[in-house]
Amino acid sequence: MITRSRLLLISLLALAGVFTFLKIPLASSQGVTIAAAQVEGTLPLDDVGAALWDEATAVSIPLSAQIVARPIFPDANVKVVDVRALYNDEQIAFLVEWEDSTLDETAVRVQDFADAIAIQFPLVEGQPFFCMGQQGGNVNIWHWKADWQAGMVARQDVDSVYPDMYVDNYTFADEEAGAAAPVSSYEDINYLPALAADNLFASASYISPVEDLIAGSFGSLTSQPADMQNVQGHGEYADGKWRVVFARNLASPEGVDAQFETGQVYSLALAAWDGANEERNGQKSTSQWVSLQVGGTGSGGAASGSSVSGPSVSGDSGSSVNAMEGLPYIVIPTIILFALVVGFVIAVWLFSKLPDRK
Repeated sequence: MITRSRLLLISLLALAGVFTFLKIPLASSQGVTIAAAQVEGTLPLDDVGAALWDEATAVSIPLSAQIVARPIFPDANVKVVDVRALYNDEQIAFLVEWEDSTLDETAVRVQDFADAIAIQFPLVEGQPFFCMGQQGGNVNIWHWKADWQAGMVARQDVDSVYPDMYVDNYTFADEEAGAAAPVSSYEDINYLPALAADNLFASASYISPVEDLIAGSFGSLTSQPADMQNVQGHGEYADGKWRVVFARNLASPEGVDAQFETGQVYSLALAAWDGANEERNGQKSTSQWVSLQVGGTGSGGAASGSSVSGPSVSGDSGSSVNAMEGLPYIVIPTIILFALVVGFVIAVWLFSKLPDRK
């Protein structure tokens, strides 16, 4: 016979099993914090193996596949990245490392995709949706691309992948060079509409392998103009691992950029792409928000990546950060689960009030 006490015990065990199956922790630990180490002199902006990086503690940050926006891609490869941060009186730099079994540094052909890593900072107080922000909650994204890194050494174009390709005539370029004619040989830039539109992907040369972007929800990713691209970067691949440096001045003259001051705590999130796994755009691995501590904390509270909020990329200036565009994807399932649990507990309690059979 099942008594009321046994029924309650079985119910609690069943509830614990549900939480375990759904990977819902019954207790939470303190959030991850990246402590930026202050150093004297120049930061190692293009030396991923510099001894100065040992001054900072590497923090492992878990990533998971982006499964919020379609096309959903649950099999993203990058599971964890290690991050260090250094700063001096003028600049801040990050070293991001992750395992990658293949080197993918070209995206010329439609079937090719490059490795990449990105750091994201909120441009509002608090933490907007960690996947590219939300309406009224913009984020500043630093996006390093392996193909841009390779393109700084030698420009990659269709003729570099297909060296035997043939073109009848280029009447507005270097006729002798044919398909290999450099961008600089085009007399009329209107024959290169992407370049004429200041599309950084069509640039004749890259000044940095990092693209400086603003986003305010899915589909709003916007590259800053060329004269506002102020994030430096350098990446190296060796022994099955990428090591990438991001660097920028603590204070940026651009009002829509993240700003950094010593004695503050900021939020950041990361995303990674494995080109060999055909990852691109929203098909990627992402982290949740983690903390970045720059020097000793003066106020003790978390600050946003910028003292002011940039203009909304979506154009909806009346939106508030409390709109929380990505909130339904997180809160609604939680509310449903909570309601089910409460209903289950009430049902068990009512059942326990029934008289035992004699």
